[in-house]
Amino acid sequence: MASPSDQANAASRGCVLLTGANGFTGKYVRAELEAAGYTVVGALVGASRGPHEVTLDITSPDNCRRAMEKVRPDYLIHLAAISFVQHADADAFYRVNVIGTMNLLQALLDTGLSPRRAIVASSANVYGNATAGFIAEAQPPQPVNHYAVSKLAMEFMVKTLSDRLPIVISRPFNYTGVGQEPHFLVPKIVSHFVQRAPVIELGNLDIERDFSDVRMVAQAYRGLLEQDCAGQTVNICSGRPYSLRAILDTMQQIAGYDIDVRVNPAFVRQSDVKTLAGSPDKLRSLVANLQPIPLEETLRWMYSAGAAN
Repeated sequence: MASPSDQANAASRGCVLLTGANGFTGKYVRAELEAAGYTVVGALVGASRGPHEVTLDITSPDNCRRAMEKVRPDYLIHLAAISFVQHADADAFYRVNVIGTMNLLQALLDTGLSPRRAIVASSANVYGNATAGFIAEAQPPQPVNHYAVSKLAMEFMVKTLSDRLPIVISRPFNYTGVGQEPHFLVPKIVSHFVQRAPVIELGNLDIERDFSDVRMVAQAYRGLLEQDCAGQTVNICSGRPYSLRAILDTMQQIAGYDIDVRVNPAFVRQSDVKTLAGSPDKLRSLVANLQPIPLEETLRWMYSAGAAN
């Protein structure tokens, strides 16, 4: 059986080491890259299960170095993170998102690798409650929770290595699609309509988010991998905010019934970012032919997939 590095040499477009490969985003990014002709080696916590997978615990520097020696990737896309804002262990945000990312990038240097591109996923949450219309990358960060602070700290750490590695920092805004965990907002709403639940309990109904389709996000990652944009920080977003009320209205039209919406004070967080909408101008200038998918189309896709299961 060929090793990942042997397969990478045989691949016409090179080998991508993808952390978080089995996560919601990672599965779509992997499919996008493989369809474009890349060999993708998925980094997994725990035992690897095939020739296109490798065991990787990013909290262990030694494990990171062993994985790099084994795979010897041409590209790195680092998606692995603690990403649920309400995660109970605040320490984990910093242990995984900051120190883990440092271990991963340092392992590239320690093993003498020279990747063509290393994309590190941050988050639009670093902008906090910015109210400057459509937020561009130059907007000063003002994080309001541990998740966002950990991502901003990670960005500063990453930039200390930018003279030695061709790093691109992505700042994804909200996105959704089939397969996202049900504790996230949009899958929760869709699942209630699939089940034809009479009542749904939510938090602040007036928050607005710039929702993208995960399939577009995967295309954006491939595009950034292929562009000469090292040293850049790039929003991944649609440029259109949607209120929670608008999403509920759309789902009621799709499902054909009205649901009783109740605000549960326990779901209302004081640190909630009220409006978060990004400017996609830089992304569109770098990635040609990137077409946002209307949220209604995404919701219909999710509803149909849920109804089929």
